[in-house]
Amino acid sequence: MEKEFFIPDWSGKTILVAEDVDSNYMVLSALLRKTKVSVLRATNGQEALEMIQQHPQIIAILMDISMPGMDGIEATRLIKENFPDKIIIVQTAHARDMYRDKMNAEGCNDYLLKPLRQKMLIETLSKYLS
Repeated sequence: MEKEFFIPDWSGKTILVAEDVDSNYMVLSALLRKTKVSVLRATNGQEALEMIQQHPQIIAILMDISMPGMDGIEATRLIKENFPDKIIIVQTAHARDMYRDKMNAEGCNDYLLKPLRQKMLIETLSKYLS
């Protein structure tokens, strides 16, 4: 059982969750609910890029690596090329260093391994949103 920790109030802030698996998206949404952050969803990298263009209020992206069509690696590269100030935090089940190195090379700001824990998710996002 995790110890209690501070839950920030991110009312008025918007993040994008790029995640193709419904259950993973629902878990992320539930973990973020108490922060009062607005959560938008993209199911692949192309949708993530389009969402960033359509919703300039998005300040951070939780990016899955393995998605159909355009994956998270390509999406991160394109988002950072066009929107270098956007915060991208990879959330993936891929623990190998080659994925971390590739995502760092593409400009991601941070890296979280699934299964995500609320405390780690909140602490990581807090570095950029608080």
